[in-house]
Amino acid sequence: MDRTSVLDSTRNHVRAALKRDFSGHDWWHTHRVVRTALAIAGEEGADPYIVELAALLHDLADWKFSGGDETAGPRAAREWLEGLGADPETVVRVCEIVGGVSFKGAGVPTPMATREGECVQDADRLDALGAIGIARAFAYGAIKGSPLHDPDSEPRLHGSFQEYRSAAGGTTAHFHEKLFLLKDRMNTAAGRRIAEERHSYMEGYLARFLAEWDGEA
Repeated sequence: MDRTSVLDSTRNHVRAALKRDFSGHDWWHTHRVVRTALAIAGEEGADPYIVELAALLHDLADWKFSGGDETAGPRAAREWLEGLGADPETVVRVCEIVGGVSFKGAGVPTPMATREGECVQDADRLDALGAIGIARAFAYGAIKGSPLHDPDSEPRLHGSFQEYRSAAGGTTAHFHEKLFLLKDRMNTAAGRRIAEERHSYMEGYLARFLAEWDGEA
C-alpha cells in the first residue's frame, strides 16, 4: 500500500474509532494535532509522513481509557499498521512516538528520540493549552468525575507515572499538575512560541475563575 493510501486508511480508521469520544480526546483533537504537528515539522525539517501517521494514531488507545496500560497505544498502532502492510521501519518509528508522546507526571521525563517525535509531542501538548485546552480539561474532568474545583485539595507534582495515573482532585488542580508545566517542556522553537501565548491566556483564565469562585469578581 502506498503512503497516500496508508494515510487515507488510517485517517478514516481513527475518525471512526474516536467519533463517540466526549472527553476531549476525540477525532477533532487528533485532527488539530495532525495539523499543528505538520506545521511544526515544516519548520523543523522532520519527515511529514512519519509525523502525520504518528499524530493520527497517538490517541487511538490512550492509556487513560485502556485501564492505565501505557503499552496499549503502541500496540494498537502496530497492529493497525502491520495490517495495512506498512514497511517495518515506519511501524517502528511510529510506534516509538506513540509510546512516548504522553505526559506522565511532573517528575517523569518524557524525551522523544527523534525530531518527528518532538513535533508530535509538541502538537499534542499545545492542544492542552489555551482556550481549547481549558475546554478539554473540563470535558475530561466531567468524564472522570472530577469537581470543577476542590479548594480543600492542594495540587500535587507527581513524581511517578503511577502517582499521576492515580491522581484525584478538582480540574483546576490539573492546571498546576500538568497544563502549566507544558510551556517549559516544548521541544521545538515553534512549540515554545505558541505555548507562551496560550500559557499566558490560561493563567488569566484561572485567576478569573478563582476570583469568581471566591466572590471577588
